Parts: sequence; C-alpha cells; structure tokens
Amino acid sequence: MTLRRAVPEEAEKLWQIRNQAIRAGCQSSYDAEVIDRWTPDLMPESYRQVVIDNPFYVAVDENGEPVATGYLDLAINSVEAVFTVPNATGKGLAGKIITAIKEEAHRRGIKRITLSSTPNAHAFYLKQGFTTLGENRYVSKLAGAELRCIDMAIIIDNNAR
Repeated sequence: MTLRRAVPEEAEKLWQIRNQAIRAGCQSSYDAEVIDRWTPDLMPESYRQVVIDNPFYVAVDENGEPVATGYLDLAINSVEAVFTVPNATGKGLAGKIITAIKEEAHRRGIKRITLSSTPNAHAFYLKQGFTTLGENRYVSKLAGAELRCIDMAIIIDNNAR
C-alpha cells in the first residue's frame, strides 16, 4: 500500500470510493433511500475543486488503484472524506490517512482539527485519538435529509516531533 496526494484527474475515481464506502458502511446508520440520494453516480464538479484546493490523500493498492481517501479541509481545519472501498477495509488504510492528515495539520501549525462522523465510524475515530463533542444533525442537500452525525475533535501537539 502506498499513500500519496490525489490529483484532480482522478476525482471521479475518488467519488466512486466515497459512494462505495457510504453504500456499504452506512446501512446501519441511515435509510436506504437517503443513502441512494447521498451517493449519486454523477460526481458534482465541485468535488474536483476540493481535490485541488486541499491536501487530499489517497491510498493505492499493489496495482496502483486508489482504495482509500481522506483530506484536510483547509478552510475549516476539518477531516473530510475518509473512505475505504469495502474489499480493503480492516487493513489500516484509513488510519494511515488520518495520520497523514494529522501530520499535515502539524506542518501547517494547525492546533485543532475537527470532523463530523457518521454513527458507524464513531468508534474508528475514537481509536484515532479524537474526542466526542456531541451529536448533531447535518443538513445534506445531496441526500435531501438531515444526517445524524457525531462532532469530534483532536488537539494537534505542535510542540511534538
């Protein structure tokens, strides 16, 4: 497995990873109709701009195929789009992406990063050192619904290393 920065030309592939992960992983958290609306096959062009504007990481398998993603949203110092394709889950890829995002935040002098977790991913983020701030409802235009989420944060120790 190799971790690298994503490039805008692969945005559609990254969108597919997102959709596969949500469709497989969020079934216990959200209704099927909500997931279906939340994961349209046609990628919004704004997603490509996210890849351009932020440190967007991708883990690739031994064949060079992207299998996991995640990025640091520089506008709000938030972890976003941490997704792994179903057949690559449990291999530590998302954890490596979180580590890369924390290191990126450290390099940039960011003192705290946040995220809004789906209920099914909450335990994963706790293992990554994030703390729970509380529960929230995120209004998703794409899903056409309010999505139950758990707000979380972690302090980045800029004195370490």
